[in-house]
Amino acid sequence: MLDVVVLFFLFGLLAGLVRSELKLPPALYDTLSLFLLLAIGLKGGVGLAQQSLLPLLPQLALVILLGVVQTLLGFAVLRLKMNRVDAAATAAHYGSVSVATFAVGVNWLTERGISFESQLSIFLAVMEIPAILVGIVLARGIGRETRWRMLAHETFLGKGVTLLLGGMAIGYLAGPDGIAPLKPLFVDLFKGALALFLLEMGLIVARQCQDLRRHGLFLLGFALLMPLASAGLGLAAGQLMGLSLGGLTLLATLAASASYIAVPATLRIALPQANPGLSLSAVLGVTFPFNIMLGIPLYHSWARHFTE
Repeated sequence: MLDVVVLFFLFGLLAGLVRSELKLPPALYDTLSLFLLLAIGLKGGVGLAQQSLLPLLPQLALVILLGVVQTLLGFAVLRLKMNRVDAAATAAHYGSVSVATFAVGVNWLTERGISFESQLSIFLAVMEIPAILVGIVLARGIGRETRWRMLAHETFLGKGVTLLLGGMAIGYLAGPDGIAPLKPLFVDLFKGALALFLLEMGLIVARQCQDLRRHGLFLLGFALLMPLASAGLGLAAGQLMGLSLGGLTLLATLAASASYIAVPATLRIALPQANPGLSLSAVLGVTFPFNIMLGIPLYHSWARHFTE
């Protein structure tokens, strides 16, 4: 049976496909994004307050390597049909991660009482960045015309990374007792906020489906197969880290996801000549709905084989 939050996504998708007049105010979408990022960051920070940070350094190095490998793999496949710049830009989307997919994965595990490691929230923040930098280098190399200062500001201080890291810092400094008064807002309302967010995502995906038809079967195949390959890489990395069943599932979900917020915003500055329709139609038209409806249970079943 589908989770209720996924049903909200399907409702939005159907409303968009039949060209309903249903719309969420843009300000509400931005507010829900902010809320989800902060809630995830706070939860991760509270968990980190209860453990030592030093053992996490090798794990962080491994997830950075994971993001780089995914981007290089995606680029190698996409170059079969795309020019260098579009292949690099699309690969960067698939080497990075989706906060919404992560939030659905957290909710899926929580509903089933499956625990996972708190550092997964840090992995979410860290994996936003390597793919962007690798994608830019793949597209045009390192030259004098690269506006590194502006690019670094957009990459490391973009809204998503700032909110995640800020939420984790607050959760880490406040600890479980300090965060307890905020539980009715950031814990009890999390699923409702996620449902509304996915309703809007369904409407957005409906608009991207038309673009996907124009880009052909190759992009469709890539958008379906790349998450599966990335999930396998994520499971292998999680196994090296010694993650639990929940941690393996969530890292595979993270690896299989693809960015549609941080990467497009940054590449608008770094690679203005890239065609955003290619990457966004693949990410939002295929990969995102596949992951939240079929991917997460599939990655969980794969993770069980690693832990049995």
